Amino acid sequence: MPIPTLATAMAVAAPVTSARSVLPYVIDLVAVLLLALGLKGLSKVRSARSANGLAALAMGLAVVGLLIQQQLNLQAWVWIGAGTAIGGLAGLLLAQRVPMTAMPETVALFNGCGGMASLLVAMAVALFQSAPGGLADGAVLVERISIVISVFVGAITFSGSIVAMGKLQGWIGTPAWTQSSLRHGVNLTLAVLCLVGGIGLPSDPGGLSLWILVGASSLLGIGVTLPIGGADMPVVISLLNSYSGVAAAAAGFVVGSQLLIVAGAMVGAAGLILTQVMCTAMNRSLVSVLFGGALGASAGGHVGGGGDEAGYTRITSCSAEECAMALETAERVVFVPGYGLAVAQAQHTLRELSKLLEANGTEVSYAIHPVAGRMPGHMNVLLAEADVPYEQLQEMDAINPEFPRTDVVIVLGANDVVNPDAKSDPSSPLFGMPVLEVDQARQVFVVKRSLGAGYAGIKNALFELPQTAMVFGDAKAVLAGLVSELREMGVGKKVAA
Repeated sequence: MPIPTLATAMAVAAPVTSARSVLPYVIDLVAVLLLALGLKGLSKVRSARSANGLAALAMGLAVVGLLIQQQLNLQAWVWIGAGTAIGGLAGLLLAQRVPMTAMPETVALFNGCGGMASLLVAMAVALFQSAPGGLADGAVLVERISIVISVFVGAITFSGSIVAMGKLQGWIGTPAWTQSSLRHGVNLTLAVLCLVGGIGLPSDPGGLSLWILVGASSLLGIGVTLPIGGADMPVVISLLNSYSGVAAAAAGFVVGSQLLIVAGAMVGAAGLILTQVMCTAMNRSLVSVLFGGALGASAGGHVGGGGDEAGYTRITSCSAEECAMALETAERVVFVPGYGLAVAQAQHTLRELSKLLEANGTEVSYAIHPVAGRMPGHMNVLLAEADVPYEQLQEMDAINPEFPRTDVVIVLGANDVVNPDAKSDPSSPLFGMPVLEVDQARQVFVVKRSLGAGYAGIKNALFELPQTAMVFGDAKAVLAGLVSELREMGVGKKVAA
């Protein structure tokens, strides 16, 4: 039997080595395709759940592909397994227990976690695994520039998201000094420090420049987000979501993950587009949101306005029974959901009421303003949880022409997004902001706990119009009363039939 030579052994091992080196790229390609399918499915409510599962599977495959490349020892696998188990359990518990009213805060926290993950990955590579060689080496230069971007954007995303979550939760106020020109000086100083750290980091990845960049970027995230008021929070959350995508894409270049690059670029681009949509819906520029006055901010720092209830002189109120009588004879009804609906957790009761009306032959729609609630798509998610048909959700541009032929509009906890002063009063802070034109409907019922103002802290001219009646009370209790009244009128028998 011939003795195998070294050349023979290398020839036999070559296909195996080649297969091992190709496998991670194959896995990444499959993951990218699954991610694309998942993102496509998220465009429809019916397929969103399965699409989310596809996207999660894609990310899992990307992690597996990356780990195969690393040739890790047993101790590393133990740490990775423990971290995965702890993080997975925390995510599972959070998803099961978080109420719908806290969804904006949860999204802000998730954005922050994404930014922190990118930051930690870039720091780990900078401190322990930075490729040897000078900046003349193109691959080394790309890696270190990617580290700078990932650290800078990741730190801003993390600290900014934590501040946004705290402001939404009511834990963090808006200090008075942040509404003055002093904050611009502070933020400019921090930006200069970031620039100094970013310039110095490529030549010395694990040195002082890294820590300057981390510290200054983290403080800059706080400095930029802290002055922003509650009315601008939908813009801030969508912008932070974009930041988390940019940080992930940069981290993809750092670790060589094609999926991270693709997914991060998609999230970054989508977040910027959504941010622009939010700004347009509020008649605000992104520059004015980040560097101008904070609409709805107050020294007390509470998100949203309790508002001053004085100043109204022509308010008409009615009972649930009177509102139900109008609904019984209406041919077309439009519901306008707002944050008050989420606070009352009344989406299921609203769906029960709409079923009764549909059984009575009434055409039912839901008018969705882009910035209703506290995050982009908040009302869509809220109503989807109650199995409201997606076809009944009408965006602002589609529903506004329909209000003149609408018999009854019921506004549920919305305020500034239905204020007609935005169209007619140049002195109003809302002037120019596109709103839902519910004042064009034949009859409007506004369900609110009180006459308190919205985020803008101003009166709502809708409340004093002759066709408007206030139904004071908790949204869930009022809707339950309407359901009870309609059933007593015999509408419920049609549902049973």
